[in-house]
Amino acid sequence: MNAAFCCAELGIAPTVRHADYIGSWLEVLREDNRAIVRAASLASKAADYLLGFLPEAGDTASNGRRAA
Repeated sequence: MNAAFCCAELGIAPTVRHADYIGSWLEVLREDNRAIVRAASLASKAADYLLGFLPEAGDTASNGRRAA
């Protein structure tokens, strides 16, 4: 999910779909129907953290991190 959030934010269109990956989520959801909500929340927080390292528009810092 984190990758999906990051791809969406960066404008990257994912092209790979894995049936096994989706199947594993179906197994998890059969046991815990709230697992997807917790996973999405954590993935969103991780994506926000990773995307926080992107330079802001107009930022000329050479290290690739946002200016503090």
